[in-house]
Amino acid sequence: MRYDEAAAGQIPHAIRFTLPQSRAAVVLPATHWASNSTSSNAPPMGMRLRLKASYDIAGFSTNMQVILSAMKKYGLIMADNGSAMYISGAPDSRWDNDDLHNLGQVPASAFEVIQMNPVYTASNLPQGAAPGIASFTASPTSVGSGGSVSLSWSVSNASYVIVSPQAGAVRGTSVTVQPSQTTTYTLYATNQYGRSTATVTVNVQ
Repeated sequence: MRYDEAAAGQIPHAIRFTLPQSRAAVVLPATHWASNSTSSNAPPMGMRLRLKASYDIAGFSTNMQVILSAMKKYGLIMADNGSAMYISGAPDSRWDNDDLHNLGQVPASAFEVIQMNPVYTASNLPQGAAPGIASFTASPTSVGSGGSVSLSWSVSNASYVIVSPQAGAVRGTSVTVQPSQTTTYTLYATNQYGRSTATVTVNVQ
């Protein structure tokens, strides 16, 4: 999560989170695991949770409601082993840490697991080539704060594409961003065999 997203009123992507235990298995979009456990009770990397639509978020602050609304619409994706239900955010002095801690009031029972199919383990992990990225460019590469920049790419054999920060999951071959500071954008192209990345930096003067 990024403060600018919350302040703008929308976090347009799933949120990364961790759990103490996991299984040696993945469900897309994950492409790795960090455990040797084969327990069917342990979650695979890439497991997606969604905050139930019926969960009442009216008692939370405006910024926390933005976060919780993203959890309802886009969900959370398990990305690593770590603290229980720990969500990740970009450091920013504008966050109110006391307010963020109010998210701890949401019980795990308020979430549901999105259907996981297929779940890949060492026994059925597909073999093939990761996506190819022919280009990832910015135009222009230097702008004033808040200026519009077109990020364009050419990829092959990708099931989906993510541009981070700001854009999130994207369709097509370009997206417009408006950086407020010099930003390095990363293009993630993923399929069932793996993930490829490319970066481009936009300088804000």
